[in-house]
Amino acid sequence: MFKWILAFAGYMFFRYPGAVLGFILGTVIDNWNRSSGGFNSVFKTESNSVSPGDFELNLLSLASLVIKADGQVSQSEMDYVRTYFVRAYGKERANATFRTFNEVIKNREISAQRIGVYLQQRTKYEVRLQILHFLFNIANADGNVSNSELSQLQSIAGFLALNTRDFESIKAMFFKSADNAYKILEIEKSATDAEVKKAFRTMAKKYHPDKLQHMDEAYRNGAEEKFRMVQEAYESIQKERGI
Repeated sequence: MFKWILAFAGYMFFRYPGAVLGFILGTVIDNWNRSSGGFNSVFKTESNSVSPGDFELNLLSLASLVIKADGQVSQSEMDYVRTYFVRAYGKERANATFRTFNEVIKNREISAQRIGVYLQQRTKYEVRLQILHFLFNIANADGNVSNSELSQLQSIAGFLALNTRDFESIKAMFFKSADNAYKILEIEKSATDAEVKKAFRTMAKKYHPDKLQHMDEAYRNGAEEKFRMVQEAYESIQKERGI
């Protein structure tokens, strides 16, 4: 198709030499189009990823659901979100995101399911783990994760297609219990020493900050925090067992 269009355009401007050049160039484009999917594949790739602006607005929408989950809006939770967004995206971009959210989204019904499905189709699993960790930090900003907040977080985790073990692992980072270290490593207290070591290697690989090198600094910092907690959990078990 392109060879005839460009040949005609070339003829209009440069007569026969232009027609020949246009035909050759158009042939190259047509061949590339057939072999790689051409322009359609380019736009298809774009539509299967989430743009930065969409990501921020969806993240803020999920944050608002967690903040409102217990029926009261905590100033400390709101401050945490604002500080996080400014650190992650810069003050100007963060303010623009908050402004768009307040003007366009705030008064609409926000669907955790719709957002969760949208993000799970367009983001890596490691990124969605970081989203859940961010949301837990919001709920914990006032010093306590309420039952209603926990229920909302569990629903969001499901919509993000995060498995139960990963949810319980992140949850254990915010709830103190005797078995916390084991829950963080996603193993039972009855696990053998070899299983403990294997679990640590698996979790360290899953939460290694290098997996989020392409993300903003705030996300990398969050990954580093989780990685540190995994290390602390392993060290706690080592000390307990004398490994």
